[in-house]
Amino acid sequence: MKLSWSAIWNYKCPRCKEGDMYKKPFELSDPLKMHRRCEKCNLDFEPEPGFYFGALIISYGISSWMLLLPALALVLYFDWEVMSAMVFTLFFAAITYLKILRISRSIYLHLSMRYDKSLENSPNSASKYDKGIF
Repeated sequence: MKLSWSAIWNYKCPRCKEGDMYKKPFELSDPLKMHRRCEKCNLDFEPEPGFYFGALIISYGISSWMLLLPALALVLYFDWEVMSAMVFTLFFAAITYLKILRISRSIYLHLSMRYDKSLENSPNSASKYDKGIF
């Protein structure tokens, strides 16, 4: 299965690569406000209750490496004090939190669902393909 990093980064539907996963405009009060189904191909973005608990593992993996490596580089290579590196790490975590939160859901959904090439020619017949790997 080939992942489309462009579709993941732009929060597009994993099946048709056209519909948006998240509602627009972005609301800071509800950053995970998603469409229930894809507007183009009718894919269910929440196939089962608690589906996105798996995205927590992806989010943890991304953020731990993304925060650990710069902190270690600052302390070991640039000779920063540990507290200064921690302040930088906390600041970096705060500004990247929402992007990681949303991108981990997008990655998890793309890993779970398949791209359907037949939708390129007939977008209205997509409702009969409402299934993923599970």
